[in-house]
Parts: sequence; structure tokens; C-alpha cells
Amino acid sequence: MTEMLNVRIWRGRDDGELKTYQVPVRANQTVLDVVTEVQRQHEPALAYRFACRVGVCGSCAMTVNGSPRWTCRTHVSKVSEGGEITIEPLRNLPRIKDLATDMSAFFDKWENAGGRFEPTASRNDPPARIDPASKKRRHADAAIECINCAVCYSACDVVAWNSDYLGPAALNRAWTLVNDERHNDPGGTLQKAIGEGGCGSCHTQGNCMRHCPVGLSPTRSIAGLKRMNLLTMFGLE
Repeated sequence: MTEMLNVRIWRGRDDGELKTYQVPVRANQTVLDVVTEVQRQHEPALAYRFACRVGVCGSCAMTVNGSPRWTCRTHVSKVSEGGEITIEPLRNLPRIKDLATDMSAFFDKWENAGGRFEPTASRNDPPARIDPASKKRRHADAAIECINCAVCYSACDVVAWNSDYLGPAALNRAWTLVNDERHNDPGGTLQKAIGEGGCGSCHTQGNCMRHCPVGLSPTRSIAGLKRMNLLTMFGLE
């Protein structure tokens, strides 16, 4: 007989509920495969997001058994508990329907943290000569691979209880810019990052670092912003 997996999926918005479906267990099956099968075989109206399916875009992020994950890179065999998995939308974001969330606040905070790159040169100027081994460039490179999947934002308890907190992804972005010699306003970015709801609100719990699918450490970036602020205040930066 075919082994079956019990899949509990959130349906509806905030007033919705978990519904259970049965899906055959398959070799190398991912959580995104399971969601897709439920949509195709049981619930055609099931709302969820995905794009690349190979761990590049991050759009398939959901909460699996209580933890935010990229579902395309999460194998069922690694997370199922007694033949069951529970799939919910990302935490800390408004629910649109089922597993789809409204990312507007997440991207607004990216902007509020000074995350927009302002070039010091135009496209008509020669490329900037940046030493890849310089301290600032190494700081920027260590944090620059964020793709805005919002997994860290969903994992952050401070975001959960403080809606004004800019969140780990936005502050991680600010850290890359204050260390980027091509950015025209590092001081302005720093002021936004240390303002109300900024890096001072971080409790350094490290949930963002533990859950980041690409191994970044927003915790370290936020600590860097705090340190840079202190050094700037005392004229040491």
C-alpha cells in the first residue's frame, strides 16, 4: 500500500483554520511539492507563492511545523513528525489568503531603514575602484546576499511584539550600504538605521541568523550598526 502523509494547511485569512489532506509520500519530496499536489488534486483555490522551485528566489517561504523555511528546499523526510506536517503562512505579515501574505510592510521597512542605494557616480563615469580586501568591503560582502524572502522577519520575536521595529532584513541591508564606498549617503542610512524602531530595538536573540536560508547573520550586521553608531558619536569612526 502507498504510504500517505497527513498535511495540515492553513486555509483562509486570520479567521481561517487548519485543514487536513492526505498526499502520497514520494522520494525526494519537498514541502513545496506537497503544497502543489494539494492544490492540483484537492484544493484548486489554494493560494500560495512560488517561482524558481530551486532555492534562488525565496518566494515560496512558509511556516513549516512552526519554523519559517523555503519550502522548495525543505524535504518532507527532514521535517515530518509522525507522518504529519503543518504548513502555515509566514508569521508577522498580514495574511491575504491561505499561505499568501502581504509583503508591503516588509518592503516599506527596507525603505525606512535607508535601504535604497544612492550612487556617487553616474553611468557615464568609469567604474569605482574598490579594494575587495578592504575592511568595509568585507563587511558589505558578508551581508549582501539577502534576497528579501522575509524568513528572518517571520522568525523575529521583536517584530512580533513591536510593529515599529524595522526588522533584521532591512537593518542588514543598511549595514551593507554604510560599508559600501559607492553609496552616496552612508551617514543618512546610519541615522535611519539607528532611529526609532531601528537597531537599538534588537534583543540579539539570533532567530534571524538561525533561520536564514543562505546563512547570513543579520544579528552580526545589527551589532555592527550599533558599534558604528557609538564610534561615530565619540568621533572615532
